[in-house]
Formats: sequence, C-alpha cells, structure tokens
Amino acid sequence: MKLLISNVQVCDLQSPFHGKTCDILVNGGSIEQIFPSSKKHFSPLPKSIKHIEGKGQLLFPGLFDLRADFCDPGFEYKEDLASGAETALSGGFTDVALLPSTDPCRDSKIGIDYVVKQSKDLSIHIHAYGALSQNREGKELAEYFDMKSAGAIGFTDGNRAMANSGLLLRALLYNKIFDGLCVVLPNDPYISEGGIMHEGNTSTLLGLKGIPSLAEELMVHRDIELVKYTGGRLHFSAITSKGSVELIRKAKKQGLSITADVAFANLCYTDAQLIDYDANFKLVPPLRGKQDQKALWEGIQDGTLDAIVSNHQPQNKEHKEVEFEYALPGMIGLQTMLSVLIQNKPAQVDLEKLIAALSIGPRNVLKQDKAIIDCNATSFVLFHPSKNWVYNNNLSKSENAPLINQKIQGVVSLVACKNKIHISK
Repeated sequence: MKLLISNVQVCDLQSPFHGKTCDILVNGGSIEQIFPSSKKHFSPLPKSIKHIEGKGQLLFPGLFDLRADFCDPGFEYKEDLASGAETALSGGFTDVALLPSTDPCRDSKIGIDYVVKQSKDLSIHIHAYGALSQNREGKELAEYFDMKSAGAIGFTDGNRAMANSGLLLRALLYNKIFDGLCVVLPNDPYISEGGIMHEGNTSTLLGLKGIPSLAEELMVHRDIELVKYTGGRLHFSAITSKGSVELIRKAKKQGLSITADVAFANLCYTDAQLIDYDANFKLVPPLRGKQDQKALWEGIQDGTLDAIVSNHQPQNKEHKEVEFEYALPGMIGLQTMLSVLIQNKPAQVDLEKLIAALSIGPRNVLKQDKAIIDCNATSFVLFHPSKNWVYNNNLSKSENAPLINQKIQGVVSLVACKNKIHISK
C-alpha cells in the first residue's frame, strides 16, 4: 500500500527535514520519498495512493520506552506480552524495554530467550533486561555474559534497590568486558523503609510515613563514586528529586559514563495528587514536590536527563481498590503518556526536546541504531497534538490509570513499525 501524508511538520532533531513542512510518501512500511509541501508532486493523486492530510500534525521517530513491566511470565493476569505490545503501539511506541520483574525472575539466558521468541511476531520491538543480581535479591551476580549473548540490552533489578555496594561495583567491572549497561533505581532501603509516599507537607497532612529525597540522593552520590572508580556504564532510572538532577548534571560534566531517565508521572504530577488517597498515584519511586518537578523538566530541557519512561506497572483491581496503605504501587501509562506529557509541558521546555527524550535519547542510552525521519525510515509516528479523544478504549489488561474515561488532548494517528502501517481508528 502506498500512502501520502501531506503538509506534515517533521519533529526530529536528527533529521535534515526537522522543523520543515513536508509531504511524505510511504510505500509498504517505509518512507519512500520526502518532498517540500510547497511543491505539487501528484496532480491528480493516483487512486493507488491513499491520502492523509497532515496539516497541524507532527511526524517523528517511533517512541522507545526504557522502563516497563509486562508481567510475563508469572503475572499474565495483569499484563502479557501481547496486550502490552498493543497498548504501547496505540501510544506511539515502537520499542519497549521490559524489566525482569517476572516469575521466574529473568536472571538467566532462558528468560531472555523467552522474551525474544514470544515477542517475535508482535506488533512492536520488545527488548529484555536481565536481572542485575540472581533472583533480584542483591546478593550474587547474575549470568551477565550468557544473557547478553541471548539479547539482553542491560541489567537491572527493577524496583528493588541495590543496597549492596560491593555487588554493584563488581557488576560495573564485569560489564566493562562487553560494554554492558547497569541500570539502577536509586533508593536507600534503610532510609525509605516503611514509607509509602514522598516525605513532605502532604504526607504530614495525611499522617502517612514519607520517603525523603535523601534516600534517593545518597544512592545517586554513592553510585557516581562507583562509576568513577570502575569506569563502568551506569544508567539511573526513574529519577525523582532536584538534588539527584544536580548530582547527575555535575557527573556528566566530569565526563562519566552516566545516563538517566525520569518517569512521565513525576513530570506531570506531584505528591499533592495523593490528598484524596487515590491509589493510582501511589508509585515507586514516589511523586514528589513542585520544586522537584520543576528541576526534572529543566533536566529534560538541558539534556541532563536523557529519556522519559512510562514506568508502566500494571496492577489488577484487587491490588488497588483497597485501603491506601495496602494498595500495591504502580500506574499504567503507555497508551496516554505522550498526550499527557504534551498537555503538561511547561512553556519553557521545547517540544522538540520532549520528543527527543522519548525517541532519540532512549536509543542513545542503549547504543541502539538511530531512527531518523528520512528516506527508508521504517519507524515513525504521526501525531495530532490538538485533537481530543476520550480514554475509554484501555487496551491494557489492568485499569490502574487515573485518566480512564476522561478527555485527553493529543491523538496518535499512525504508527509505522516492523514494515507495517497501523492507522488509528
């Protein structure tokens, strides 16, 4: 099938067409030609070519999520690879990296093989992290080389803190052998123990034990020192605090092999959302205050934070519709993330920087092939930023999202992935 997308604005900092209004001719699942919209190339348009009017819409590379949990195997009643893939595709994601929080834990070659084989025929590219420690217990190193050979893109214990400094040091050294990436969620479990939200005015008002930013910042500082010592590659995942952004900014200026991301929820919401005990906003890591939120957006604008992640963590109703204290943390967000981010983006943050943090940055972190809007591109998204829709077609198996049945601005019109074109209904 041939498709002409006319009068669309390209938003891709890597592309020679960035910021230009173009007509895009798509053949099959790839871009065949790109023309300036000011020139007439088809008059009249052949019946064999389907036409999409792109005026007011953006075209950018397929989005890449560095942090999601599809719960497969072991917890398929919350999400599985197939439902997760369809949810991601509808949100504009062509690539998703999965945490090893499965049962059994993905800490060996067998677990990586499972994801590779089971996702082969799905609509998007699914990438697998291997566990950083055996069974994610933080005691012994996992089988890095075997997992890397099987296709693991990096190693992480997901939401579990790496309290064992010696183990992380050895992991960084071992991964240097094959340029492997260690991914950590910085949190001192001895400081955050028992906390269920950010320590601040809201936690005091609600009478709930808080998690101070110090729990994160101490670990960021420690891990930066470990990178200095080992020369390894480290990625901080789901950063939440102003202090952490400042530490990472300084470390990058020193030339250390450090990258970082932030979860979209921490950019769009604060701990004030919890005032009504809405368990959908009970997250790991927690939502923090306005000053932290401001610093996180500044980190996106100046490149301190390389990527924005969904932190997609499905939970079934039985684990959410309980007393707040007992509700399991997590929010789904792949389907609505792009729209919500654009709605909440501060004026001082460039749209192109936001898109880059969802498409270019994640691929750079993982040293993946670039996805550039140019001829022969096979991964791209057409997005209408001003069109409204109602989020009543949730594709995830779980419903732990605060926006279900609400009106949202920003619609994914089309996604190209794996040599196929998917047009939204």
